[in-house]
Amino acid sequence: MPFSHHSHSGQFCPGHAKDSLEEVIQLAIAKKFQVFCLTEHMPRGELDYYPEEIEASQTGSWMIANEANYFREATRLREKYADQIRIVIGFECDWIRPESRALVETSMRALPFEFFMGSIHHTKTVPIDYDREMYEKARDLAGGTDEKLFEAFFDEQLDMLQQLKPVVVGHFDLIRLKSDDPERSFQQWRGVWERILRNLDYVAGYGGILELNSAALRKGMSEPYPKAEICQEFLARGGRFCLSDDSHGLDQVGLNYARVLEFIETKTDISMLHYLDLGSEAETQNPVDSRFPGTVVRSISVEEMKKMAFWQAS
Repeated sequence: MPFSHHSHSGQFCPGHAKDSLEEVIQLAIAKKFQVFCLTEHMPRGELDYYPEEIEASQTGSWMIANEANYFREATRLREKYADQIRIVIGFECDWIRPESRALVETSMRALPFEFFMGSIHHTKTVPIDYDREMYEKARDLAGGTDEKLFEAFFDEQLDMLQQLKPVVVGHFDLIRLKSDDPERSFQQWRGVWERILRNLDYVAGYGGILELNSAALRKGMSEPYPKAEICQEFLARGGRFCLSDDSHGLDQVGLNYARVLEFIETKTDISMLHYLDLGSEAETQNPVDSRFPGTVVRSISVEEMKKMAFWQAS
């Protein structure tokens, strides 16, 4: 699909991704992407640095400067490649603890971002997608079972949704990645499923968009984030979907999009997809999110999208 709403580069996410931001954009152009959204991670508090960040002696001031450098470079690249691709500049939030909201708001005040990806990578303040050891630590804190951890994850996700109302919600069911059975149906646990439906109701209620994130496929799962059973429930609520590769380098740009398309056509009833774009002055009179007055949401049918040049270039 010629859109992505979630991407990272090694230039501004060192230790977590690879390759320069310009190289990533150049490849997106070569693959005939029409819109490519940039979402480097926002600064986090010192309590929540990852092991590689601690090893690299990164500091809060470094993270703030890195974010500013990212926005500056993203703006330069958008201008440089304006006749070849449309770039929307955002960031990915990390919802971890009560202070997270202030950090998100600080990023939005500091720089004129055009959207943010609303994500949760932690439960009980512990990363749940980093490695199995940390996942098990979070599980122990939640009560010792995957079921209890899943319940805690979706409760914390609701808190993020209520406080931030992100236009795009990232990898909705990321919690399954390091679990004992990433393929299990969420419906086997009543408390978990009820929380999922509650969160879907909330996202649909304020008009949020769930990303169909292909990263789950490269990590060994058979379905993208979110699973088909979640997609069908969100669709029944009038929910909207966008597409993301969640790339962390050149080898992941547009990776597994053909499999995502097959998933859409065989396991869901999704017929329309949505994408962010920068609107004209007339279009932005009624913005989708008043915090980002220049950003609009457009739609395209799956059938029309299949005719785009991306499929011949990939």
